[in-house]
Amino acid sequence: MSKTHTRAQVSPCRNVLGIFLVLCGSLLAASATGSSGRGASAAKPPPRIEVDLDAFDASKKSMALPNGESLAYIDRGERTGPAVVLIHGYTDNARDWVPMLPYLSKRYRLILVDIRGHGQSSKPECCYTRLDFAYDIKLLLDALGVQKADIVGHSLGSIIAQTFAEYWPERTAHVVLISSTGGLPPGRPKKPPQFDFAAEIRKLKEPIEADSPFMIAWWDSPTPVDPDFIRRQRKDAAGIPLRVWLAVLDQALPANNIYGDLQNSLPRLKAPTLLIWGSKDPIMEEDVRQSLREALPNAKVKTFDGLGHNPFWEDPRSVAEVINAFLSTPD
Repeated sequence: MSKTHTRAQVSPCRNVLGIFLVLCGSLLAASATGSSGRGASAAKPPPRIEVDLDAFDASKKSMALPNGESLAYIDRGERTGPAVVLIHGYTDNARDWVPMLPYLSKRYRLILVDIRGHGQSSKPECCYTRLDFAYDIKLLLDALGVQKADIVGHSLGSIIAQTFAEYWPERTAHVVLISSTGGLPPGRPKKPPQFDFAAEIRKLKEPIEADSPFMIAWWDSPTPVDPDFIRRQRKDAAGIPLRVWLAVLDQALPANNIYGDLQNSLPRLKAPTLLIWGSKDPIMEEDVRQSLREALPNAKVKTFDGLGHNPFWEDPRSVAEVINAFLSTPD
């Protein structure tokens, strides 16, 4: 979820969770200071959802992969057009991309996945490293007969997209990383987090209540979003087993070496790359954006002024237009 609170309200976390998991932290910070991210824009109507959500959910298929996992996905658009894989973030699902779908070019074949542990995909006891996630995508493309694709990811999904492009460059045409990170640079002043977000997640008990204060905070947005869309997202996130929440928390990236882990492999990313952020993203703050820009000096960069962590929910048309233009360039 996007948050538009100031840097002062969101303190840096000491581990990887502060990079891509603190999706509810800004709301908690706002509550502590007596402000509401949603209230500032209450008068603005949410972008209209142009896709039938029931039909979208019903169109999901499942693919059994050679590694024993089953990946749920939606395959839509021009079947003979360039393939574009869309990878969502932590506790999300393929529906994440619905607000932007009507504005993406009709010439694309869009492949929207539920990453392992999420949505309707299998939920194994292990494993949930970024390479595990990326390998599932590779196996799905193998099964679909897609030899090369544009890879688009958001937040944790952007790290999965980055990993796919690093390990399978011959299968990657373009890369779009939305709300991504190059890791926390060494030498940044160490500050205790204002809130221990890992602890908040570890306090969860099953069954997770979709309408609990925690889940409402987790799915809050500083700009209006269609309430039915958010309700469905929150319900699906609550349906993810707690053991999966915790496995992703523990395994997705090394808590003590996120910068080194990401930076060591980023030189492998050779595909044309577009970096997208919202200027008010409180999760991917400027220092972790800068570390990614420095690691990918040839990447194109687009920052949307005033938007938060989910710019493609907040201004889906504008974000889609930037992506369409980028993907139309030669790879």
